[in-house]
Parts: sequence; structure tokens; C-alpha cells
Amino acid sequence: MPDAVTIGLGSMIGAGVFAALAPAARAAGSGLLLGLALAAVVAYCNATSSARLAALYPASGGTYVYGRERLGDFWGHLAGWAFVVGKTASCAAMALTVGTYIWPGQAHAVAVAAVVALTAVNYTGVQKSALLTRIIVAVVLAALAAVVIASLTSGAVDTAHLDIDTDATAGGVLQAAGLLFFAFAGYARIATLGEEIRDPARTIPRAIPIALGITLVVYALVAVSVLLVLGPDGLAAADAPLTEAARAAGADWLVPVVRVGAAIAALSSLLALILGVSRTTLAMARDHHLPHALAAVHPKFKAPHRAELLIGAVVAIAAATTDVRAAIGFSSFGVLAYYAIANASAWTLTPAEGRPARIIPVAGLAGCIVLAFALPLPSVIIGAAVLVIGAAAYATRRVTTHRQ
Repeated sequence: MPDAVTIGLGSMIGAGVFAALAPAARAAGSGLLLGLALAAVVAYCNATSSARLAALYPASGGTYVYGRERLGDFWGHLAGWAFVVGKTASCAAMALTVGTYIWPGQAHAVAVAAVVALTAVNYTGVQKSALLTRIIVAVVLAALAAVVIASLTSGAVDTAHLDIDTDATAGGVLQAAGLLFFAFAGYARIATLGEEIRDPARTIPRAIPIALGITLVVYALVAVSVLLVLGPDGLAAADAPLTEAARAAGADWLVPVVRVGAAIAALSSLLALILGVSRTTLAMARDHHLPHALAAVHPKFKAPHRAELLIGAVVAIAAATTDVRAAIGFSSFGVLAYYAIANASAWTLTPAEGRPARIIPVAGLAGCIVLAFALPLPSVIIGAAVLVIGAAAYATRRVTTHRQ
């Protein structure tokens, strides 16, 4: 279980905590913590639904498998499509974050190099990936702890910064929750590793809430400490909020530590993202929703090497050409669509199958839909269009198969 929890932590405690707070503050203003709380509630519902389903269906693929088994072939296809496309965009965002912090003038080149390196690591199997992720998580948590301690013990703390003012609108809080959800979705990676985790029926349901709980505590501490020293307006205006918080707290020595921590955090997320996307691609290829050649598993490393190489190539191209903000918004819409199907699937479970309390999948489904459509309009339009393309691809495949 430690490897499974670590992969989840490596996905969630990543670049999101360094990058998502500022745009969320721009949307919610002084209501930022309300947005964080809302994102946490939706994430908990999603995690609970995913854990119950993963225990019942421990195969690689996550909600692609759950949707297919509980709701029908189309919904499984749509979930897999939303995950692969949305998380491919997220991979590009993580890679660009690495480049921005390590070498701003050559961000795209560094991003491509990071994708190539981590694809090679994943190619050799999940055990090595889990070990590297464990090291990365420890380093990132140390950097975040340093920022939190420096902020909370500085003379720049102003508790009035936590007050909720009239700038906090319902729409802004919802949009902030949707943006912050981008940083919470790492527990999906645990569910997509069903075939590679020992005793998945026992391990997955325990690993997912543990990883989520640790992440919630870390995010809350970071958000509160940064707000206390910068305030909502200062946080909203910051390009690198944790760096600015360190400066405001009078801890200039922490600035390079934060920069390195941000780059390492993005690498951690990228590592686990490539791992999870390739496993969902494997599951879809097995069922011919994607080219069957991608279902090949390496005889030595036991990893879906063709799927990993394809995902790595697509992410590298996206990292060389994409804007990070657009990638984050598009990814959030796809991930929320993915979890909406997970919650709908969990609703169909019987008590004997480990059904969660009815309110959990209902609240999770409603929350995912509301947060998805509260995102910035361009993200909603592009995300919805991509889902329509996925549905059209499914219909085309069905017609072609029927004619044969």
C-alpha cells in the first residue's frame, strides 16, 4: 500500500499547489478558502466512489472500466476519452511548469526533455516509478513545510486577510473550486493501477482516502499561510505565489528552495500522470476503443510500453506548443467529466457490492457537473467539444463494426 499512497500523493501534491492558488484567488477573492473547501468535498465524494468501484473492478483503466460495467459501453468509452485527453493536457501543463521554474527562457525545451526522461522511467515498470515518486514527495513536502513555517512565524501575518468580503461571489467561489480541483485529482492514478498493485481489493480502497486526506491537510496549511502574509489581492496578483509568500515573510533564502520544490513537484505530477494515462490507454486498446496495438505489454518490464511511448510523444508535442493556462482549464473540464461518470457508476452499486451512502455519489455527480460548467468559458467550450468528438468516434466505431 505505501507505493499506491505515494503515487497518489505524487499526483496530488504537485505543481497544482504552486500554481493553482493564484488563479483561484483571482476568481474567488477573499472566498478562496470556501472554494478550497468545496473542491475538497467534491474530491472526497469522488474518492469514495472511486475506491468502492476500484475494489470491485481492480483492472487497469479506472472509470473507463467502471462506466462500461455499470452504465454501458458508451459511458465507459466517454470516461476513458475524457481521462486520456484531459490528462494529456495536464501532462503538458506539468511539463511546462518544470520548464518555467528551471529555465524560464527555454521552458518549452526543458518541458520536452522532462517528458522524455519520465516516459523512460515509466517504461521500466511501476516499482521504479513508485520509488522515485516517494523521494520526490518527501522533498516537496519539506519545501512546503518550510514555506508554511516561515509564513506563520513572520511579522507579516495579518489574520484579517482570512475574512470573507463582498468580493467573494458564488460564481467566483465555484470557479475557484473547479480550478483547485485540478490539483486534487491524483487519486485516479491509484485506481488505474489495479493490475499492478498487490491485493488491489484491499489496498485501493484504503490508499485512496489516505492519500486524499494527507493532501487536504497540506493544501489547507499552504493556502492559509499564504493568505495570511499576502492577502487575497496579493495572492491573486502573484505569478509564483509561494515565492512571493516567502519574500513577504522576510525569508528570501527560501526563494530558490521554493523554485526547486515547484519544479520537483511538477516532475512528481508528470511522472504519475504519464503512468495513469498510459494504463487507461491500455484498457481502452484492449477493448478496441483505441488501436489494439496499444494493448501490448512489455515481456520484461510488464508495462504497456507502446501506450507509454505514444502518450509521451503526444505530451512532448503539446509541451512544445501549448500555453499552460489553457492546458489547465481544459484538463479540469475533462477530469470533472471523468469523475461525474465515476459517481454515476457508484450509484448503481448494491449494498453487497460495497455501495457508499447514497448522498456521496449524488453530491459527487452534482458537484462535478456544477464545477465543470463554472470554469472559464473557453475551457467549457473546448472541453464540451472534445467530449462530443469522443462520442462521435464511438458512434463511428459502432457503425463500422456493425457493417462488418
